[in-house]
Amino acid sequence: MNLHLLVPALFWPDMSFPEIYHDLPLPALENFLAKCSRSDDDPEHLEPWLCRVFGIAKQLDWPVAPITLLNDGEEHIRARHDYWIRADPVHLHVERDQIVLADSRVFPISPDEADQFTGLLNRHFSANDMAFLPLRADRWYLRVAKAAPVQTHLLSDVVNRGINERLPFGANNTIWRGFFNEIQMLLHEHPLNQTREARGEPVINAAWFWGGGIMPGSVVSPYDHVWSNDVLAASLAVASSTTHAPLPLNGTTLATTSISGNHLIVLDALQGTAQYRDAYGWRENLKALDRDWIEPLWAMLKQGQVDQVRLTSIHDKGTRNFVVRRSNLGKFWRRPKPMLSHALE
Repeated sequence: MNLHLLVPALFWPDMSFPEIYHDLPLPALENFLAKCSRSDDDPEHLEPWLCRVFGIAKQLDWPVAPITLLNDGEEHIRARHDYWIRADPVHLHVERDQIVLADSRVFPISPDEADQFTGLLNRHFSANDMAFLPLRADRWYLRVAKAAPVQTHLLSDVVNRGINERLPFGANNTIWRGFFNEIQMLLHEHPLNQTREARGEPVINAAWFWGGGIMPGSVVSPYDHVWSNDVLAASLAVASSTTHAPLPLNGTTLATTSISGNHLIVLDALQGTAQYRDAYGWRENLKALDRDWIEPLWAMLKQGQVDQVRLTSIHDKGTRNFVVRRSNLGKFWRRPKPMLSHALE
């Protein structure tokens, strides 16, 4: 069995804050990294990495919307040439001199609220042949018949950042920026947002366009099984006829699996805390990763249950690939060093 761990934000994104690694016990991870060989790639976000590995070509956008539709509502794919784009609910707020975006990881939204918000949008945009589908409360889809496709920025690229330089761009950007502004005005006036404010909850005052495209003709998986709670990873597994399952609570579960071959394990708990600069949450999640995943997988490697473990860390500064094989375990001269040393390399 070969394991590939995909771990966004394994390293804290702000290197001007090295103190975050102080008194952070990570014995299994530090021992694991000491025995690994390392290679570096260009910076990459989670969605492009997954698409590329599964053989998906970029259209104007990485076509996340039609792919995740396989998981959220396959019955809505009437024709493979339909253009779909995600229009996820977000909260915009002013910070200093810019408008900053927050996604649904930091606010609650119920299915009923999503239905009411998108009901208003569908009534308003009906003449444009635009249909908003809230297939999940926090994942809205937009099918567009008339407006031409547009280039967008990934939602994960905008979280906790200013939006002014990340609005739709390229050809047709004026049309889509117009839609974006209209949606803001409509949602701002929605009575539900007054109720949310009264409850002390962030208002839903925009929908972020991203991940548009048509369903790719073929999806090819390099893995025999995918373990993930990420909807795109699960959808790519479906599209490529690869077996998949939700992420188990810890790596011990893999010791009992009968599935051989190559496994992809998406461990993305660090990503949100890093994006929102939640230092305490990131530290706690990293300690949990060390305890619940790296430690049991390291034991499986030593016991011969696993032949190879690859860990890929993706973030804005670069992509790092760490690989350890059973043959590396005897290299006693590779001594563990603090996590900060790896972060600074």
